[in-house]
Amino acid sequence: MKALEEVPKHVLLAEDDDDDFDFFSMAIDETSLTVILKRAENGDILLQLLDQNIPDILFMDIFLPYKTGRECLREIRANRKYDSLPIIIYTSVKELEQIEFCYREGSNFYMIKPTSFNELKAILKKIISLEWKKMMYYPTLSEFVVNPQ
Repeated sequence: MKALEEVPKHVLLAEDDDDDFDFFSMAIDETSLTVILKRAENGDILLQLLDQNIPDILFMDIFLPYKTGRECLREIRANRKYDSLPIIIYTSVKELEQIEFCYREGSNFYMIKPTSFNELKAILKKIISLEWKKMMYYPTLSEFVVNPQ
């Protein structure tokens, strides 16, 4: 009897910084998960890619060129087509105003970029492994920030 192959998760990362993208990509590669990773270097490209194909999970930086992460979050959540898209804010910004904005506007988690590679791997594995298709997860504000440092 043949074992079922794991269905790959399609992950889109909206990140303009090459080093941050490489760090994220390497961490994904080191998990045991089957992931197809795409990148959007700015907010305009992000919205174009979403229009072409909706990923399983979107990780998005707050500070993107052309359209910011805040603008993109509002635009994505205003479109019913993306109601089932998990949006994880992936940023180094720790300001309460930014966190509260993203919570109010419908992101699913606010992930502060870890500096430790192993910590990033563990967090990505946990988030990507959630059964997002079965149930969208909206944590309480106290559980919303991942890796609060």
